[in-house]
Amino acid sequence: MITTKIDRITSIPDAYQTVAPPAPKSVKIELTARCDFQCFYCASSFRLREKQDIDWDFYTRIVNEMHEVGVEELGVFYLGESFIYPKLVEAIRYAKEVGFDYVFLTTNGRLATPDKLKACMEAGLDSLKFSFNNASPEQFEEVTRVKGKEFYTIIHNIKAARRIRDEGNYPCRIYASSIQYDGAQQDRMENAVREILSDVDEHYWLPLYGQAGLTAGAKGTVPSAGNQGRIGALRPPLPCWALFTEGHITYDGHLAACCFDHDGRFNMGDLKQMSFMEAWHSPTFQALRQANLEKEVTGTVCEKCIAYR
Repeated sequence: MITTKIDRITSIPDAYQTVAPPAPKSVKIELTARCDFQCFYCASSFRLREKQDIDWDFYTRIVNEMHEVGVEELGVFYLGESFIYPKLVEAIRYAKEVGFDYVFLTTNGRLATPDKLKACMEAGLDSLKFSFNNASPEQFEEVTRVKGKEFYTIIHNIKAARRIRDEGNYPCRIYASSIQYDGAQQDRMENAVREILSDVDEHYWLPLYGQAGLTAGAKGTVPSAGNQGRIGALRPPLPCWALFTEGHITYDGHLAACCFDHDGRFNMGDLKQMSFMEAWHSPTFQALRQANLEKEVTGTVCEKCIAYR
């Protein structure tokens, strides 16, 4: 199940608690920085960087390289919405042909239409997760700045994914996650989740992240410090697992040390100029890991992320 995989990554096994850990078993690569939503809790809406698509030649080169050094699981997404990317199906197919055991994708669901879903599953997608974070059309429109009727489009697409998977006997697992809120909003979310529970293999709850400090306090919310994983298996904010057990590659070819590098301050190396392992073990990355291991990140790029803990 997906929570088993999440918990394995976020636990930081002993062999990875070093400034120069082995190649991560899992890497997320950003096919596009573009997103069709402008959610207040996501810094993507702040437009802190250019929003473009990955270069295909770079994608194929780095995918081959990562497989050769031992990366086993490839997430074909990072900060953007991958269903916008015109070559998403080709990206999935290529990763499977290279030999990746597990190719996974997270989507907000609006553009995950039945025809695209079927094509992704035919290409070999192993895991599809929907981020389902709104309880009604009215809240959906307020949060995403997209017409409220699209709330029902997402529910339709989730149900279509299950139907397509089952009818085609594809091995793709289907999941959903939701942000856990407080009080009445959480009650509304739980009612909304019931609408899709029978259509997914597993649903789980996530804390509200502060997006590396960029969205801390947005609309009066109080986010969790760092990226503590999922509700039910929360991890301490330091050392942050994202530096040790999972790689994150931006569309323009940089290795980021953070799940939420919306402004480039977590850039640990230019993968168009160096190999994946050179960037994974770069002096900048090693120094940041050392600070995390010592649980003293004052003066580092991680400071703002945990300042409100």
